[in-house]
Amino acid sequence: MFHSPSTVLPTLQVKGLGVNYLTRSRGFWARPRPISALDNISFDVRPGETLGLVGESGSGKTTAGRAILRRIEAASGQIIFKGTDITNLRGEKLRRLRSGMQLVLQDPYASLNPRMRILDAVAEPLIVHGLVKSPEAARDQVVELLDLVGLPADAATRFPHAFSGGQRQRIGIARALALKPDLVVADEPVSALDVSVRAQVVNLMQRLQEQLKLSYVFIAHDLSIVRHISHRVAILYAGRMVEIADRDSIYDRPRHPYTEALLSAVPVANPALQRKRERIACQGEVPDIANPRPGCRFASRCPLVTELCRGESPPLIEVASGHSVACWHRS
Repeated sequence: MFHSPSTVLPTLQVKGLGVNYLTRSRGFWARPRPISALDNISFDVRPGETLGLVGESGSGKTTAGRAILRRIEAASGQIIFKGTDITNLRGEKLRRLRSGMQLVLQDPYASLNPRMRILDAVAEPLIVHGLVKSPEAARDQVVELLDLVGLPADAATRFPHAFSGGQRQRIGIARALALKPDLVVADEPVSALDVSVRAQVVNLMQRLQEQLKLSYVFIAHDLSIVRHISHRVAILYAGRMVEIADRDSIYDRPRHPYTEALLSAVPVANPALQRKRERIACQGEVPDIANPRPGCRFASRCPLVTELCRGESPPLIEVASGHSVACWHRS
């Protein structure tokens, strides 16, 4: 179990984060209107910790990752990186701080320029930020980074097409580490890889975390992988956080009905136990975030729903030490 003293400054603090997207209504003269993709989510990530962000498609987890890195603007809330509020930073101040926050993308085939040698791709952030003074220095650092992720020095001279998906993702990780970041946002980093390769990349990320004292925001929908790598887990549903706790509490003692349904779909290795498990199916209508209804966003699919749920949105309340849930019936 991961432990970090409460006196240690979090690497990342997210407070009441909201993100809106603009969409145009039908009609030539219609004005764009905002859609709430994220609504008032809060969490922190401590040094050396992995926070898993989990949810199905449309939950807002990728939007959260992009907002953290300031790739999209927040409509409300604060993003605090190493004690500095970066929510409204611009220009050189933002560029300097953002170098300490890097992204690993989902698709290793799309994340590398096919016409660029690996040497040039990995060295690019070093050159842009003025961290190398000569081509020789750039090559030396790239070779070190490739070695760090388990690739040979001659990989630097080759092009992306010469590598497998797992090897490309290692290159993407090496590139992300070039600026020596404190925080890495990994957006579905293994979902596009073969099952046989996923564990290797996850194990690599864990080794690098221990070696370099990295903090991760690990975005995924695969709960088995999230359990393997995360210290704490946050569950998102339709743009809202419904539960957050340490890994064991989420997997062994889930409180929110949506979390329970997600976990019931995770296979277990023991066939006898698998046959005895009850699969909880989420019946009902998936909420339309473009036209949100009052109340809890899970109300249309929840087996515990009451009129209170349909009329008023539940706050995220701490129900045990470090374990918070947004449910009128479980808090």
